[in-house]
Amino acid sequence: MSFEYWSSVYQMRAPSVKPWIFLAECRPTDDNVTKTLRRARRADPAKGEIEVLSRFRVIVIALLLAAFMVSGASAAELNAYTIMPEKYASQVFEAFTAATGIKVNFMRFSSGEALARVVAEKNNPQVDVILGGPADTYEAGIKENVFEAYKPAGADDIPAQFRSPQNFWTGIGVIPLVFLTNNTFLKDKGLAAPQSWNDLLDPAYKNGLQMADARTSGTATERIYTLVKVFGEDGAFDYQKKLHQNVQMYTKSGAGGAMPIATGQAASGIFYIVDALEIQQQGHNVVISYPKEGVTFGIEATGVLKGAKNMESAKKFVDWAASKAFAQLIVDKKINYIPTRTDVAVTNPALDVSKVKLFETDVAWKGANRKAYVDRWINEVIR
Repeated sequence: MSFEYWSSVYQMRAPSVKPWIFLAECRPTDDNVTKTLRRARRADPAKGEIEVLSRFRVIVIALLLAAFMVSGASAAELNAYTIMPEKYASQVFEAFTAATGIKVNFMRFSSGEALARVVAEKNNPQVDVILGGPADTYEAGIKENVFEAYKPAGADDIPAQFRSPQNFWTGIGVIPLVFLTNNTFLKDKGLAAPQSWNDLLDPAYKNGLQMADARTSGTATERIYTLVKVFGEDGAFDYQKKLHQNVQMYTKSGAGGAMPIATGQAASGIFYIVDALEIQQQGHNVVISYPKEGVTFGIEATGVLKGAKNMESAKKFVDWAASKAFAQLIVDKKINYIPTRTDVAVTNPALDVSKVKLFETDVAWKGANRKAYVDRWINEVIR
């Protein structure tokens, strides 16, 4: 079609038709557009072509804008909150994008912060999935009706104990609690690495412990669950009152106290193994140990949010996170979780917990007691 055709059609319809509506009826991929552009550049004012040229420029600009909008609308994306440390989450999301082409936008929060956000936003979700964080955080979210039930492809290759019975979350890794202690401190005090919960009550640790705040951190609530299993409910809070006398600081995130211990600003603390190993692998002079009485473990999870604006992308992400490819990724990238899938083995000896006393703890029990235990910790331990 000629330049005269396009200009005459537009001029005939211009009084009643906006340029972008006119463009919607044109074929922007037609080779004649190129010819038309060339002719437009040759418009001769002496021949009365100024008005046509001006209008055609409007058409071309609108056409490019429409093409841009269509392109943007068709690009799949995913919005996420991650509780997983940002260093690891960025590697996970980059690998997902490489595998699927889906762009990921994410923000990192502690588990308590992420939960508070999705509950506050549940009538207008701002993200599509949560990555990471202990499963009891998800259980608490189920009570608030913020998660979408979805069973990912490959879920049957993950043991049932690491999945929500109603498919609201899927476990992607296991992380037990550990003690992380500065070796220089131990040497100066003539102490061995702590091997019992009672070792942390030693006056040598006075004002030397850093650990997470139960109001914001899933690591801290895991600590409470463990102590309840070891000492019973009342005994757990009695113990924490004594432990509080040696605490220098409660940190907002679970990993917050690890670097101060590594640099000698603090002596010891209680962490998930993923955070303790990260510090040790950086070459800091620290030692990791387990209490003989035992520990509980977190199930690092992921889940789709109800009302997700990018629901298809969210489900694809959870499918991928439940896959063997993801499990192998966290092993290969030294993301220090023990994979929940049985067909991928860990290669780091530090993740071999065969000789550690682990308490099998029902995630639903954790979720049901989470708020009550946090409230009790606030009222009885830190006040």
